[in-house]
Amino acid sequence: MTILVTGGAGFIGSNFVLDWLAQSEEKVINLDALTYAGNLENLASLNGDSRHVFVKGDIGDFDLVAKLLAEHQPRAVINFAAESHVDRSIHGPEDFIQTNIVGTFRLLEAVRAYWGKLEAAAKTNFRFLHVSTDEVYGSLAKDDPAFAETNRYEPNSPYSASKAASDHLVRAYHHTYGLPVLTTNCSNNYGPYHFPEKLIPLVIHNALAGKPLPIYGDGQQIRDWLYVKDHCSAIRRVLAAGRLGETYNVGGWNEKPNLDVVHTLCTILDELSPRADGKSYKDQITYVTDRPGHDRRYAIDASKIERVLGWKPAETFETGIRKTVQWYLDNQGWVQNVTSGAYQNWVGKQYGDTK
Repeated sequence: MTILVTGGAGFIGSNFVLDWLAQSEEKVINLDALTYAGNLENLASLNGDSRHVFVKGDIGDFDLVAKLLAEHQPRAVINFAAESHVDRSIHGPEDFIQTNIVGTFRLLEAVRAYWGKLEAAAKTNFRFLHVSTDEVYGSLAKDDPAFAETNRYEPNSPYSASKAASDHLVRAYHHTYGLPVLTTNCSNNYGPYHFPEKLIPLVIHNALAGKPLPIYGDGQQIRDWLYVKDHCSAIRRVLAAGRLGETYNVGGWNEKPNLDVVHTLCTILDELSPRADGKSYKDQITYVTDRPGHDRRYAIDASKIERVLGWKPAETFETGIRKTVQWYLDNQGWVQNVTSGAYQNWVGKQYGDTK
């Protein structure tokens, strides 16, 4: 048996591949274009493992995807491949349109052609699982109920609009062609192998480097935080038992303002890797101009996946964030390798406007 994972060298995808092969002998075909956030070093522990076959390529390459499907005959496709950073989508939305919309369309077309030719039993058992985001639902006021699967889509950035479009395509391919699809919409992930442009890894990296810890606006934007390995376990559960055509929200039940997250990180770093001068890392906090159209609050109601599939996160925010900080402290070589000159140019461009 074999599965095809797209975007399997990225943050969530690589964690999924590693966790999958830690508990299964089922082969993984890993297709990733290795853009700036795709990193084969994430998968270094699988070098020489015949269960892991890496292929460099784009989900928008119909012929390549069709070839891989025909050659390896996977029983499932799990689609992590996406451009996924809101700030980057504001500066350069075209990449998001090409990967998240056009790429998903071409992937679906290749999968539909493959699935349509399968023998009856294989066709019945096949699954296409599309990994998406809570950002498609828009923004919540402070007292609004958390996003449920029935919330209407109200995306507010080029990133979330492109992911919303991909979700709609996946839904349409189920209702129009009968393709056996599943969709998950997750909250903010954190954990090992996270590229240091997102809040948590950026703060850890900058803190240890003695650099400013940039906080957008007033820092009171609220997000629900999900430990990446919990997300991976939820995807495995949905793949195994999810109802075809259904959407499952995956959250950590951890709503936190960004400023509180940064304070927590500083407190843990003060304990585990104190500054030489004895001061707190909180002294490095710097407020920067808020990004355009910054959503104030996301929150996931993950009660459906618990009620229907029996899944709930194993980590609290307190346990997950401590594991994350410790991982970054233990893997400074990985951090140094990914923080290239191109990354430094990006951070300077994005966070140069300080107050």
